[in-house]
Order: sequence, then C-alpha cells, then structure tokens
Amino acid sequence: MRKILVIGIGAGNPDHLTVQAVKALQTVDVFFVLDKGSVKQELVDLRSSILEAHVTRPYRWVEGRDPDRDRNPADYVATIDAWRRARADVCLSLLSELGPDEVGAFLVWGDPSLYDSTLAILDDLLARGSEFSVEVIPGVTSVAALTAGHRVALNQVGKPVQITTGRRLAAGWPSDVDDVAVMLDAKYSFEGVDPDTWIYWGAYLGMPDEILISGRVGEVAAEIRSVREEARARKGWIMDTYLLRRDSPASP
Repeated sequence: MRKILVIGIGAGNPDHLTVQAVKALQTVDVFFVLDKGSVKQELVDLRSSILEAHVTRPYRWVEGRDPDRDRNPADYVATIDAWRRARADVCLSLLSELGPDEVGAFLVWGDPSLYDSTLAILDDLLARGSEFSVEVIPGVTSVAALTAGHRVALNQVGKPVQITTGRRLAAGWPSDVDDVAVMLDAKYSFEGVDPDTWIYWGAYLGMPDEILISGRVGEVAAEIRSVREEARARKGWIMDTYLLRRDSPASP
C-alpha cells in the first residue's frame, strides 16, 4: 500500500527538523508541495533547501496550486470547509503521481497537529475511497519557537493556557485562563485587551528575518502594528503569533 508521511518541519529554521524527521525524509519517493504563488515562494524555497541539505536518495518533487480563499468571509466555517474540499481535490490529483508501494510526503510548516489542514484533507481523501496509510512526524510549533525566542515559559505554575485565533480573541478574552497564545490574527485583536496585559509577539519565527517584540500592550501595540505592516509590505507576506499574559512576568 502507498504510504503518506506528514512531516512537521518547524517554524522556519531548517535546524528545527528533528532526527526523526530527517530519517523520515530519507524514505520518501515523492514530495508534494502546495504552491501559494510567487509572493510566498520563499516558503517553497525553504522546503527545497531542507531536502537539499538532508536527502541523499533520488526523489520526485510534485507541486499543485493552492486554492485561493476569501480572507473576510461572511460565514467563516463554511468558507474554510469549502477551501479544504478544494485543497483535497488538488491533493487527490497530486497523489496520482505516487506509485504502488511508494512513499509520499507533505512537509508541513510547524507541526501537523496545530492549525494545519493536511491531516483533515487526508481524512477526506480516505473517506472518498483513496487507499494509503498515514504516518505523522511532529515538528516544532510557532508557539514553541515564539516562547523560545522570548525565553519565557508558555504556562505559569498551576495555570492553564489556551491557544486560539485572533477572531476568537476579538469576541472576548477566554474564561478561566490568564495566558492566551494567539495565531492567525491579521486584525490586531490584541489592541482590544487590557493595556496592562503583557504581550510576547513574533513574526517569521526561526527565519533570518525573525522579529520579536515584548512589553505591555498599551506600550508596544503601536510598535507591533507599525513593524508588522512594514514587514508585510516589504516581503509580501507575514506569519506571526503572540502570547498574552495577564500577570506581570517575573523578568520581562
């Protein structure tokens, strides 16, 4: 049976690859890539450089065009469901390049379990009748890269942490938590929280262009907005995340 590896490659630093991931790369016959267009070619190039550095056996590289989606939909859930179905159609076409008993792989930014659609897409294809086995190789998440960059722990002693989106944060601070890690926020939702809240923000985590800013929201929100907008205009894309902490840090 054909086998699909879903390999987490970290937040942007090629050194984020685990030993398990490097070993897995050496077993792959076909690498599948969803091309997001010329603006994000840097993300494709990074994947290519990882293979050049770690893979010594012959392999094939197959690209498909990642479907566009509405970034400001009226119905967010329905829009994401439709986008994932369109992505699944593209991936189904890509898998036609995988021969019997061959191993294919998707190189997933960060970790396949955190805000990534690859596993859901493969489940969709299996439900449609495709036949292949799936193995997941975990990777360094952007949240881990963020806290490492700021040299802080994700959690406080005896307290829970919630990982959410900017869309959900804008609707209100989650109940019963003092620490909130926020991903997928293009609307600067942190500007609506208590200005005394501490924020640890980072963009292009693990990459040469990494940017880190921390401080109380009331003191650094304007700086984060300015830096983020400048970086996005310069590079054409941005990936960022941040940790909000209600209690004052012991050593900011």
